Amino acid sequence: MPDSVLNVRQTWGVANTSSRMLRLLSLLQAHRYWAGADLADRLGVSLRTLRRDIERLRDLGYPVDAQRGVDGGYQLAPGAALPPLVLDDEEAVALAVGLLGVAQSAVEGVAEASIRALGKIVQVMPKRLRRQVDALRSATESGTWAPPVVNVDAGILTTVAQACRDAELLAFEYIAADQERTGRRVEPHRLVSLGRNWYLVAYDLGRSDWRTFRLDRLAEPRTTGARFEPRALPADDATAFVRAGIAQAPRPFTVDAVVSASTDEVRRRIGQWASVSDDGGETCHVQIRTESLDWAILALGATEADFIVRHPPELVEHLRNWAARFTRATGEGPSVRQDKAGSRRTPLRPMSSPTPSDQPIRHLP
Repeated sequence: MPDSVLNVRQTWGVANTSSRMLRLLSLLQAHRYWAGADLADRLGVSLRTLRRDIERLRDLGYPVDAQRGVDGGYQLAPGAALPPLVLDDEEAVALAVGLLGVAQSAVEGVAEASIRALGKIVQVMPKRLRRQVDALRSATESGTWAPPVVNVDAGILTTVAQACRDAELLAFEYIAADQERTGRRVEPHRLVSLGRNWYLVAYDLGRSDWRTFRLDRLAEPRTTGARFEPRALPADDATAFVRAGIAQAPRPFTVDAVVSASTDEVRRRIGQWASVSDDGGETCHVQIRTESLDWAILALGATEADFIVRHPPELVEHLRNWAARFTRATGEGPSVRQDKAGSRRTPLRPMSSPTPSDQPIRHLP
């Protein structure tokens, strides 16, 4: 056989093995436990080849536990040190802290991905590095102007995320809006970051129905070790399921307005708070269900475009009051009346969140 042909085959064999090793590592990180036969089938190799590949991973520093026997299998275990070819200690700590920061952002989709990535890091991170992460997180404040999501403990986030990933039953105490605590056992499905909140979509075994739980009201989550076969979610995806529950929460006001801007631009600016539809011209129709007319005004103002209010009449009067107050603030309108002490008499009213952070969702008990 010519040397050139032999070299090509050897090179191809090495490349094929490396690709398979990366695939094996990805599968081990994506699922807590794999039966040996299932893992070999996924890789398209024999059990003997799988065992050799597992040994190669161990040689590279990846802690892979094996269970012998007919039902034997493999799982990626916590190690005494991080795998050296992935991250060193400083990089691992920096990455974990960064992921925790991103998880507290309001960027939809990115937060969920950061928690999934954090779960993979925590799985193999030794305790001494976890302590460094906790210390940095507790001593650091974010200087961003963006409003953070409602504060949720990082340990709760990672515990719930790993239970979702591994299809493992989850038990916890749930604190309702009226402060009533109830014990729950659920089949966790997905974590969803929406608006300013984290939500867990899960099948509640005690209620025999799907539920949505706010993570900031969830206490002492713990996995039970029991596995379950995932059920079909009665929605297109978990985000749609949470949105449907939020949409059905009681709101006293439904605001309708015509905005003089493109549908895409208005959706980009206020799509998370409103329903935006195309009017077929250079305007679009905006509908906002809210418990506060103040938030409706802020949302419409955030479009940076002219708008006309169709409904409700109370919003028109509310806009007049805002306009008069802003005009006075510029010094161009009538002066604000003052009491004897010289303080302004314009009352300040608290504003509620544009998303129902304190309101029950239909899926919540």
